[in-house]
Amino acid sequence: MWIAPDNHSPLRWAVPALVLAAGAVVAAALAAEGRAGTGLVALAVLAGYAAALAYRRNEPALTISEGFGSGHRARAHLRAAAMTGDVLTCAVVAAVVVQGLRGADITPYVWLAALGGGTYLLSAMAAGRPF
Repeated sequence: MWIAPDNHSPLRWAVPALVLAAGAVVAAALAAEGRAGTGLVALAVLAGYAAALAYRRNEPALTISEGFGSGHRARAHLRAAAMTGDVLTCAVVAAVVVQGLRGADITPYVWLAALGGGTYLLSAMAAGRPF
């Protein structure tokens, strides 16, 4: 009998855990400066990002939908769209952290992070994949 290898490695949790730990460190640093509210908002943004990464940790590959067509071009387009979303999400999360540590206003970036997170959540629910 063939036994499939265990794909539930603890390393799949490493990146979400690291992002969550970074959120705790940023929140503590901002709270130490007397900006606890900004620290909690930054922690919430990083916790949301960690949750998105944790939700996707078991995806071995991207799924192909009918909206992208079929074949090689569809896979290339879907990968490009996913990479664009990942890079933009990372940039917004980084902006929240950097602006928060600089003492600048993080409100515009928090709205963008909320919009991105909400869009991702709605897309995941529409795709029919259970949480």
